[in-house]
Amino acid sequence: MPDYRALATTIDSLAHGETDEVALMATLACEIHHSDDRFDWTGFYRVTGPGMLKIGPYQGGHGCLVIPFSRGVCGAAARTGQAQLVPDVDAFPGHIACASSTRSELVLPVFGSGGRLIGVLDIDSNRPDAFTAEDARELGAILASVFGGL
Repeated sequence: MPDYRALATTIDSLAHGETDEVALMATLACEIHHSDDRFDWTGFYRVTGPGMLKIGPYQGGHGCLVIPFSRGVCGAAARTGQAQLVPDVDAFPGHIACASSTRSELVLPVFGSGGRLIGVLDIDSNRPDAFTAEDARELGAILASVFGGL
């Protein structure tokens, strides 16, 4: 498990004063991805239109280019505004297999100022049941700290 306090401090230092969402997403994807070997793919899907997510900055192999809110784990997080902690992606109805190696997934909605949905942070693992409620809580706090004022 990452040292979330150190990760938050590093990200805060790197992101300080930056207001460009894509630059921030690129920085967070890199820092989060390299903070824990459970994280096989780490990236953002950005809201680009009504009910539509498109791939943003990420680390790892290729990802799906477009995900509608109506499909998959990322779509569920965007549609509901709630974290999706999926211990077994094969058991998730409508899971989109962007990579056949993915066994579990954590997807967190990313909100800007005024509660505007910017996108989702998607973290995949090639291990089953890789993520915990603590991961969701700590990463959600980091996202709120970085994007909440935009």
